[in-house]
Amino acid sequence: MQTENPDSEQTRVMTLEAFADTIVPGQKRSPDDRAIAGVSADGGAVASGALALLEDPASGFAMALAPLSEALNSHAASYAESHGLPLDPSTPPFVALSYDHRTALLSELLKPGHSEQEMWVGLALFSNMAFDSAAHIGTHEALAAGHPGLLAIGIARPDDDGLWRFPEYSYGRPLAPLHPDTLPSGSPA
Repeated sequence: MQTENPDSEQTRVMTLEAFADTIVPGQKRSPDDRAIAGVSADGGAVASGALALLEDPASGFAMALAPLSEALNSHAASYAESHGLPLDPSTPPFVALSYDHRTALLSELLKPGHSEQEMWVGLALFSNMAFDSAAHIGTHEALAAGHPGLLAIGIARPDDDGLWRFPEYSYGRPLAPLHPDTLPSGSPA
């Protein structure tokens, strides 16, 4: 006896999380987490808020996420069939693929010349943005919450007054000497 497929909202969420996790892998949230492949010991795109960023109306993707999820699952079902892979009918097809097969499928969809490349590249870019810039939340809030992407790239925390100051130059030296007429505020005289 086969179990019923998850409802459409759960399918959409799981599929988009699996996509984001394939782009920037993360740690499973629990042992039975199907969307997160668990190929990383750290937080990835999903833990960094990829779904929140994609669902934000300002992203331009919010209204397209359900059709994109359906298209990705259609591609995954075709991929599984062409590779002789059995899929768990209780799980969305893309989620049911192993991480290696998810990666192989996305490599096809993201390949230059693929007719749908632009939309998959857009989703991939937003998955990366959630991880490496926390584009959907303020930097202070992201750091206070322990945002895995910002911590992974080593972004400095602000000083106690909430301002960022960098007493050491990133290249180990100033890029140029200050002009002699520069005001204490850093503005030109």
